[in-house]
Amino acid sequence: MNENSGRSNVKGLSADDAAKLEGGPKSKANNKDDAGITLPEVKKNPGKFSFKLKMEQMKERFAKLLLGEDMSGGGKGVSSALALSNAITNLAASVFGEQWRLEPMSEKRKARWRKEIDWLLCVTDYIVEFVASQQKNKDGSCMEIMVTRQRNDLHMNIPALRKLDAMLIGCLDNFKEQNEFYYVSRDAPDSEKGNTKRKDDKWWLPTAKVPANGLSEASRKFLQYQKDCVNQVLKAAMAINANVLAEMEIPENYIESLPKNGRASLGDSIYRSITVEFFDPDQFLSTMDLSTEHKILDLKNRIEASIVIWKRKMNQKDGKSTWGSAVSLEKREQFEERAETILLILKQRFPGIPQSSLDISKIQYNRDIGHAILESYSRILESLAYTVLSRIEDVLYADYVTRNPSYAGQKRNPLKETPQEPLKDELSRKSSEGSMTLLDFMGWNLELNEGIKKESSGNSDEMIKEEIKLTEKIANIVTMKKSSYLDNLGGVKSPTARH
Repeated sequence: MNENSGRSNVKGLSADDAAKLEGGPKSKANNKDDAGITLPEVKKNPGKFSFKLKMEQMKERFAKLLLGEDMSGGGKGVSSALALSNAITNLAASVFGEQWRLEPMSEKRKARWRKEIDWLLCVTDYIVEFVASQQKNKDGSCMEIMVTRQRNDLHMNIPALRKLDAMLIGCLDNFKEQNEFYYVSRDAPDSEKGNTKRKDDKWWLPTAKVPANGLSEASRKFLQYQKDCVNQVLKAAMAINANVLAEMEIPENYIESLPKNGRASLGDSIYRSITVEFFDPDQFLSTMDLSTEHKILDLKNRIEASIVIWKRKMNQKDGKSTWGSAVSLEKREQFEERAETILLILKQRFPGIPQSSLDISKIQYNRDIGHAILESYSRILESLAYTVLSRIEDVLYADYVTRNPSYAGQKRNPLKETPQEPLKDELSRKSSEGSMTLLDFMGWNLELNEGIKKESSGNSDEMIKEEIKLTEKIANIVTMKKSSYLDNLGGVKSPTARH
């Protein structure tokens, strides 16, 4: 290992160093590389060198986790839970951060992702709980004993997330043989980009181009089917992420920052709109100013704060509080359900908005390592699904504008990518059945699969036309990136997923 005078550090051999090893400078002392292998050994046994290199990378990764990202070793690092969350986020940013086109990932990137995410997820194999089990004795009698098994939430969700992971990478692989659309570099002149040039702030993305007559019907149906599949993955990842965040404890510093009551949190205008006798969430949102990402996030923060206030009052956890209680318990419960409905619609309608203050606070102060892994893994899959969905939308939009030049001057809403009709069914099903299952979100049931087939066989022009018309009701929201809680953690922040 290299010595660094003046401070403690952990350093491994990078892939670039390995590639340059044969032609690079040799150690003056013993002609060894950073992994402790001499050049003759590398040439004689490359397999051993590869194994040693992986070991060094693993040592570096877990050393940083144990140090809590504090390379000085002074014990000022973050918690293990936050360090793991940051590590998963950093890995996803480096692997998926520049997925700008609908094309398969390189084998090198896929291999790196599988290897390093397995390293980080292996921690969950050792998070266990005690359960009762029957043990048969030699005399034939049975005795109840306690055995350990993987914690139930991890046992259920880690395989599901791995499945979603494989589905997303498989979706990108499906575009390997496509030859009907291509991309024009962002530096290309406008004459090459034509009517499909980007009209939002995502200037760094290449422009999708299709043939002069548009895509073939087969390609259009294929893209629509892929969009439906990715949309189901997005919903599933969002559902798991929301469930994990709901399980996390609300930090005391967040509770202390709350106003005295729900009215103070929401403001008089929003409070009156939510507490009317006959409430329609869609009508409520149509009256709200959602013209910028900041305003959407502000509404989300206000609603979440009011939900926390109302829940605390209903549970009477704050017995010594001076908060007023003029509203009856039944009314408060009704208001809370309405606020949660609005929150769900916002999350479904604008999946690209940053995380709320409550989510940021929960993740930052969370100490449960299992929750940290589930939250970060589901969040980065949600981000990747949204990215792939956006890239599919780019191609479908380019095809539509090519066949309908009159719509070329109109802007799209980049966050309004998912169909909204299934949302009403999900809300009614949630109220009638109590809660939604993972299968409802992942679409692994007959009813939803039939719905996808019907949508895929339908006319995709109508869907795109409705998307364009939506901008007359909701202002165009431009999100440069999918922000996360890490943007607000100062010295311990990590790169966020980029779209």
